[in-house]
Amino acid sequence: MRKILLLSDTHSYIDDKILDYASQADEVWHAGDIGDVNVSDALKKVSLSFKAVYGNIDGSEIRKEFPLNHRFMCESIDVWMTHIGGYPGKYAPVVKDQIKDNPPKLFICGHSHILKVMNDKKFNLLHMNPGAIGIYGFHKVRTMLRFLIDGEDVRNLEVIEFSR
Repeated sequence: MRKILLLSDTHSYIDDKILDYASQADEVWHAGDIGDVNVSDALKKVSLSFKAVYGNIDGSEIRKEFPLNHRFMCESIDVWMTHIGGYPGKYAPVVKDQIKDNPPKLFICGHSHILKVMNDKKFNLLHMNPGAIGIYGFHKVRTMLRFLIDGEDVRNLEVIEFSR
């Protein structure tokens, strides 16, 4: 069983509240728009395991360290994380065919700053977008997700909210 903290769109912002949640997780996943390596470095210091992808605002330093797409196994769950991915029924063109041909069990993206968790019955996957935890953007509430992966199950999903 793994305790996961999922966040996205920090846009160079990190604070002690985020780091406290990160330190409680077995794995921290960042779905892009990190903004500054100081953010990823701080998360790596408190995390047992840190995985990330780069987003559209990320510069060359972050792009050298993290991939555009990261596909991996967590317990018995096939996870695909990318920054710009869309959501069920409206996947981004760059991922649509790949999802159709080889769907993961858990598809994660960021970019929209809109928290969204939904099942895709067509491709039998769970889609997650943790929203934005940074202070820049149109969102009124900063959000991230915490959940457990236990074998083939994703459970105990919790939305963590902070005011701007």
